[in-house]
Amino acid sequence: MIARRLGLILYLLIAACTSSGETADNAAGERLEAASIATGLVADPATIPLDGIWARDSDRMCIMPASGGEDDAPRHIGVLLDYGEGQGCTARGTLTRSGRDLTIALGACRFSARLDGDSIQFPAALPATCNGLCTGRATLSALAVERVSASVAEARTLRGPNGTALCAD
Repeated sequence: MIARRLGLILYLLIAACTSSGETADNAAGERLEAASIATGLVADPATIPLDGIWARDSDRMCIMPASGGEDDAPRHIGVLLDYGEGQGCTARGTLTRSGRDLTIALGACRFSARLDGDSIQFPAALPATCNGLCTGRATLSALAVERVSASVAEARTLRGPNGTALCAD
């Protein structure tokens, strides 16, 4: 274990000394991340399970397998933001994963999100087609949620304001 940590520290020092610009910094960061995953210091984004409930404050998201349930198949996704007084968003659709990149389709609203450890981050700028999923001044832009539960049974229970299951077939 000590040898791994010393190796990682040596790698960090070498990476810091050899970078000569943004491209070198990016490559060094990618090498550092790969080394961290290989040594087990950082979880591999490609192996982090997505199914379950994700949340932050009053924002909720469910993800669960579509019927068939293969790991690389599209998954059901549902999003519920409720800020009260006619301010909120409700959406359901599909999610496809490629490593840490998540392709999300909520009807005509389509975009890429990012999986970072135990959190999912939507981009700050979403297509205009996503505006129709929200009421008032609410938006799905820059939504960030963290894993609350890895239970598919709990993911099935997330419901929209009208009682519709957001992650069901």
